[in-house]
Amino acid sequence: MIADKIFEAGVVGAGGAGFPTHIKASSKTEFVIANGAECEPLIHKDYELMINFPENILKGMKLVLQSTNARKGYFGVKSKNVKAVEAIQSIIKDCKIEMTELGDFYPSGDEYELVYSATKRLIPPTGIPLDVGCVVNNVETFYNIANAESGIPVTEKFLCITGAVKKPSSFFTPIGISFRELIGHAGGASVKDFGIFTGGIMMGNLTFNLDEVVTKTTTGLIVLPKDHYLVKRKNQPPQNWYRIGKSACDQCSYCTEFCPRYLLGYEVQPHKVMRSLGFTKTGAAVWNQMAELCCSCGLCTLYACPEDLYPKEACDKAKEEMRNEGVKFIQSKPVKVHPMKEGRRVPLKQLIKRLNLQDYDVPAPYNHVKPEAGEVKILLKQHAGEAAVPVVKIGDRVLIGSIIASALKDKLSANVHASIDGTVTQVTGEYIQIKS
Repeated sequence: MIADKIFEAGVVGAGGAGFPTHIKASSKTEFVIANGAECEPLIHKDYELMINFPENILKGMKLVLQSTNARKGYFGVKSKNVKAVEAIQSIIKDCKIEMTELGDFYPSGDEYELVYSATKRLIPPTGIPLDVGCVVNNVETFYNIANAESGIPVTEKFLCITGAVKKPSSFFTPIGISFRELIGHAGGASVKDFGIFTGGIMMGNLTFNLDEVVTKTTTGLIVLPKDHYLVKRKNQPPQNWYRIGKSACDQCSYCTEFCPRYLLGYEVQPHKVMRSLGFTKTGAAVWNQMAELCCSCGLCTLYACPEDLYPKEACDKAKEEMRNEGVKFIQSKPVKVHPMKEGRRVPLKQLIKRLNLQDYDVPAPYNHVKPEAGEVKILLKQHAGEAAVPVVKIGDRVLIGSIIASALKDKLSANVHASIDGTVTQVTGEYIQIKS
């Protein structure tokens, strides 16, 4: 069974939280959807993967169509990415797969958005695509599924390096390689002092640590000057987010009016979450439950709010507090698409201008040359669920593709493999280090 091969290969969702893919491949569903929307500003790795490896992606998609007994597949990609549309369309021989062309809006790649665009079905509040008969995978995940069918495990990541680097590009790289080596492979930074957004400007994290490493879910690195508006804004301590929000939020509700989940009909109202700040210094114990269905796309914080406040971060904190308290929000109203949904979509070009990223909005072409790693630090938890358990010890010799940590049996977990040939130099509760 392909699900078993996917499990053995350690395939997880390549574009999000890293959900172990064998679970999805084992389910029974009506539709399989390929997510090639790629909405994060400046990230182009899925585009490059689609135009360079369309056969592999479609092979993986067809394998999942078979394993799930799905009656139809939808391939979601933005119409503006003409070369990607042509590459996929030219090799679709299976009438069960149909193109779903998307507008250039943010965030078209949200699962709730993509399922609605492809099937017109609305996922239940707090639900998953499977609840409406859909399985959704990122295009790189399908690429990895095709490899798994041939017995090739996940040892590499396809990612994009862009922003303030000399050679913006996309390439395969060993998992566990450092950000320092990746930036060097892209010609080095074009500025002296910089910050690195991992996974995107909107939903990713900011780091200044060049020793951080690539995982199975790393989509890209965006290098920006340390004095850039976005770096300074993201680098604020969390207590400032709440303190400023408490004093400055005037309840204009723009954050809610532009919220893509709210416009789909879900009870997400960031302005009411911000209102929680008016009752305490941090919102603790009184956070509004309207945050539960937030997808953390960041549109409210980085685009909608005229005061440059942090409604997305307030929603994140509210969800955390509610989880800790065991509070579960249940939407009482039926999900119904807002009549102004189409009129309030945010064009990606407009978002890039708002974020002052025009100078970095350039292609990141595929580079077939891979960076060479003299040493890798491979994390045991690169996926949703439980960390894998080491099966090697210090001094062991390993080869690329050999299992170095096994998924926990009967738990949500994923196997982890060596990404280079070498000797194991460290084994901890968090990672395994290998020196070539």
